[in-house]
Amino acid sequence: MRLSEKASPPSWGELPLGHPGPGEVVVRMHAAALNFADLLMQTGAYQDTPPPPFIPGIEGAGEVVEAGPDCDLRPGTRVAVLGQGTMAQANVFPAAWCHPIPDSMSYAQAAGFLVAYGTSHLALTRRALLTPGETLAVLGAAGGVGLTAVEIGAALGARVIAVARGADKLAVLRKAGAHHVLDSDDIPDLRAALREAGGVDVVYDPVGADPGRQAFGALRPGGRFLLIGFAAGTPPDLPLNHALVKNIAIHGFYWGAYRQLNLAMMRSSIEELMRLFQDGRINPHVGTTLPLADLPAAYELLRDRRAIGKIVITI
Repeated sequence: MRLSEKASPPSWGELPLGHPGPGEVVVRMHAAALNFADLLMQTGAYQDTPPPPFIPGIEGAGEVVEAGPDCDLRPGTRVAVLGQGTMAQANVFPAAWCHPIPDSMSYAQAAGFLVAYGTSHLALTRRALLTPGETLAVLGAAGGVGLTAVEIGAALGARVIAVARGADKLAVLRKAGAHHVLDSDDIPDLRAALREAGGVDVVYDPVGADPGRQAFGALRPGGRFLLIGFAAGTPPDLPLNHALVKNIAIHGFYWGAYRQLNLAMMRSSIEELMRLFQDGRINPHVGTTLPLADLPAAYELLRDRRAIGKIVITI
C-alpha cells in the first residue's frame, strides 16, 4: 500500500523489491501494525513523515528471506521490524532495526510489539524510574501504548490506575493488571478522582490536553510526568510553578529517537521485554486484525478510537 499525496487514503501500488546492501535484509512481511504516528503521517503532521509517495507502516513482523553482506541475521530468522514501509508484502530494512522474536510469539503479536511495549518500558524504567510499590496512572489506557503501560507497570510491581472510556475497555484493563480503573465518561474531575484513589507517583500521558493537566495535579511531591503523545490534539497546559514547588520531573519521550540518542539502551530494553514475554509476565493484546486490502478502513478505525489495543494488518 502507498500514500501518494497528503491527506489521501492508502491505495494499492507495485514497486520492484531490489536486493539488500551491506547490513541490510529483505523481510517477507506477515503482519504490520498501525500507530497514531501513521495517522499524523497521512496528513504530513508527523515529525518524521517521508516525502510522498511512500509505503506506510513503521513496525511489523516477518521472516528474513535474504541478507546482505556484514549481516548477522540469516534467512529464516523470524523478526519484529521497526522501520518505515512495513505495509508491503516485502521490503528491505537495516538489520539493526530487526529484532529476533521467540518461537512462541506470533507474527500478529510481534507486529505491534516494538513501538507500544518499547515506548512504555523505556519510559517507565529509564525515564520515570518506576519502582515496586509506587502508583502509576495511565491515561488513554485502552489505546495501543496505554494498554502496554498498564501491563508493564503491573509487571514492575507498581500499583496501576487505568483511565479509559467504556465498560468493555475497563474490563480489558483489569485483565491486563490494573488495580483500579476509572471511566473517563463518569469523572467530572480527574484530578480529584486520582487523589481519592490515593494519589500518583508517575503519570503516563499519551492523551494531553485537559486530561493531562488534571492528572498532573494529582502527582505527589517528587512525582514524574511522562509526555508520550497528544491524542486529544493539543499538549497539556502544565503549571510549571507546581513542578518547581513539588519537585516534579516532566519527561518528554519519543521512543523512535533512541535509535540515534541511545541505541544500546533501546536494544537492552527490547531484550528485557522479550524475557518478560517468555516468562509470561506480559501478553500482547491484538485488538483488531484486518487484511492489507482493508488498510483504509483500519485508518478510520484508529482515527475513531474504536479499537482496544493494537490494530494489526495481516499480509
